[in-house]
Amino acid sequence: MTNCVSRMQVAPPFHHSRTKPGRPPSRRDWCRSTTAALIGLTALLTGCSETRDADAASADSDAFQQPWSEIVRAATGTAVRMAMWDGDPAINRWMQGWVSTEIRRLHGMQLEFSGLRGPELVARLLAERQAGRTRGDLDVVWINGETFYQLRRISALQGPFTQQLPNQQWIDWNDPCISTDFQQPVEGYECPWGSVQFTWIHHSARVPQPPQTLQQLRVWMEQHPGRFTWDVSFTGMTFLKSLLLELSGDKQAFTRPLTESLWADASAKLWKWIRDVRPWLWREGQTFPEDVSQLHGLFSSGEVDFTMSANDGEVDNKVLQGVLPDAARGYVPEFGSIRNSHYLGIPVGAPNAPGALVLINFLISPAAQLQKARPEVWGDGPVLATQKLPQD
Repeated sequence: MTNCVSRMQVAPPFHHSRTKPGRPPSRRDWCRSTTAALIGLTALLTGCSETRDADAASADSDAFQQPWSEIVRAATGTAVRMAMWDGDPAINRWMQGWVSTEIRRLHGMQLEFSGLRGPELVARLLAERQAGRTRGDLDVVWINGETFYQLRRISALQGPFTQQLPNQQWIDWNDPCISTDFQQPVEGYECPWGSVQFTWIHHSARVPQPPQTLQQLRVWMEQHPGRFTWDVSFTGMTFLKSLLLELSGDKQAFTRPLTESLWADASAKLWKWIRDVRPWLWREGQTFPEDVSQLHGLFSSGEVDFTMSANDGEVDNKVLQGVLPDAARGYVPEFGSIRNSHYLGIPVGAPNAPGALVLINFLISPAAQLQKARPEVWGDGPVLATQKLPQD
């Protein structure tokens, strides 16, 4: 995840997104203990990650040195296995349908998918490394944020490889929301393929003038008790990150290495804000939705007047699907919100590196990026710089 605070958005083609530039203890304790164990295991194995089999390393790098025509020739007619988040039916339909059909038509390639999320993916690649395997089962992995950080820590990603992709010419690599992931330079070890911005969603009939500042939000909650909340999963955490950045008074400080004093000061302001508004939250802040889908459900049933999304295109997407009511409107408050890019990588030991390169190059092609951006398809923002694209 690339945490860039931004006011700039591309308005989707539908009217729904009129964009402007404490949780359950058992879940919290489980997340903390799991994360701590994963980080500890990663650190333990980092020291031995450089002992990868020399022959495998040579074979991996060979694919990145070939002319593109040779890479395409080697990939033609092969099978490529991709690990991806499979929690959204619309994304699954697009990948298994349009993408699979097009890549087969263009290159005779067969796509296979494995539903793996960040921690599961890291654990799997760690286990392969620990077992001394020089060849794995995955060719392409959908990653960002902490997953990228962990995989780089153990040298589990091949690269740099993006310079080999013909379609990378359309990417603005000077954009810090693309060139940096989780405060770590990408350096060609992953390729961006989607960009989204955190969006607040309000019911335009019940809240015609939504709050634009945290003070206005606090006043609105006090006047409308029980009508606002957030989830305790990824989307809610991103919401709290946005609040932390705004309350800190110095967003740019978080682009530099984090210090104990900076975290102590900023987090104290966030916890105070939460304690102050807690009595006015849904169910007085005694419980929270488990994930954003539950929050969408509360919004659609009329229990709350706001929901949120990590993807600014999801408003149109979910209205078209009937998940959100037609009155849903997405916006970014005056102080901005977090913009995220997500990426594709090639794990060390990928059995089909040429196929991985061809698939990634296709997924960042103008045709695929346009198709992916359509609200009725996915609504995922493109990573291509439009000023770089040819007119047609």
